[in-house]
Amino acid sequence: MNTIDLSKIPTRAPEDLDKNEAKEITRRRAERIAELHRLLVAERQHAVLIILQGMDASGKDGAMRNVFGACSPFGLRAVPWKKPTELEFDHDFLWRIHKEVPAKGEMVIFNRSHYEDVLIQRVHGWITEEQVNRRMESINAFERLLAYDNNTLILKFYLHISKEQQREELMERLEQPDKFYKHNDGDWKEREHWDEYRAAYEDALNRSEIPWHVVGVDQRWFRDYVMTEIIVDALERLNMQWPALVTNIKGKK
Repeated sequence: MNTIDLSKIPTRAPEDLDKNEAKEITRRRAERIAELHRLLVAERQHAVLIILQGMDASGKDGAMRNVFGACSPFGLRAVPWKKPTELEFDHDFLWRIHKEVPAKGEMVIFNRSHYEDVLIQRVHGWITEEQVNRRMESINAFERLLAYDNNTLILKFYLHISKEQQREELMERLEQPDKFYKHNDGDWKEREHWDEYRAAYEDALNRSEIPWHVVGVDQRWFRDYVMTEIIVDALERLNMQWPALVTNIKGKK
């Protein structure tokens, strides 16, 4: 597997990609995701876990709306991960995560994830490098358990935003009334640690056994275009089938 160097991966779409054409393709792919999700629910042979990680303002909420908005809410859940509660702090860091993973026939989207425990805690020095190493080993073992013991398709997306675009997105939360609710003073404080976060992300991406998809998000339409392509391809490779009819009806009058 090639080493991921975020500084060499574009955050914007290729210049030769037509925006309007890409948006139409994305719309069709989102509808296909909804069809495949319905098949997932009916077949109940696979679970699907979508992990969204990225710097503040990288567009995790928008990705959920645009990529999965056509899906039926039945068999679909989104889980936003915040600071652990006191009860959660009293357990191992994966205790709260394991309770929210998808069952067979279900798709679950993690808005942030168990990787927060090797990111923010590492950046602020709340855990040692030895703990980081042990946690990465535990994360890889945990994901292997889900993938191989419970037939879980795990798709991990790092939403790759530039520092300049992040500033624009954070400023909109101060200036646009319909985005005021997203504003958090702490996001600006965390921005001061941009380089440390980038280094922590890069390390986590490269030490993960189940690979990440790094998606440029400075243009949100490009984010949706790339994500829908990856998800449709992965779901179709599951080769899901509609269940056979099961009935005890002997005849009709």
